[in-house]
Amino acid sequence: MTRVDFYLLDRATEGGRDTAVCKLTHKAFRLGHRVYILTDDHDGAQRLDRLLWIFAASSFIPHGLGARPADAGLPVLIGHEAPPPAHEDVLITLAPRVPEYFSRFQRVAEVVHGGDAEKTLARERFRFYRDRGYALQTHNLALEFSGA
Repeated sequence: MTRVDFYLLDRATEGGRDTAVCKLTHKAFRLGHRVYILTDDHDGAQRLDRLLWIFAASSFIPHGLGARPADAGLPVLIGHEAPPPAHEDVLITLAPRVPEYFSRFQRVAEVVHGGDAEKTLARERFRFYRDRGYALQTHNLALEFSGA
């Protein structure tokens, strides 16, 4: 069964949600996982594509933008549509709703940052997973990033 992790950031976390996604992606990639990053739109996918190239000078994460068959062999893909079938290991989602294909992944990482509206949507997603019996964990990245 899919494991679901909620990663919580507060508004004061330096670098915000995109940096947190890069750090989570880097960790998953180093551990040998295939990652699909689901954004809520094309602009968000392009922003993360650029950021993954520059977020850490000492890291290289081979990745592609979109879910074209030619990209399916890459360990990390970024897009705002359904991923190709080969990606079913880790889903990092920034989407406001639970994606219908989430259960094909081993792990789902929900990254939550922002105001009350986003937190309300995150609580709805949390209830969705919980009510269906999925294993849930919550991580406060504001504390982890600050070293607390």
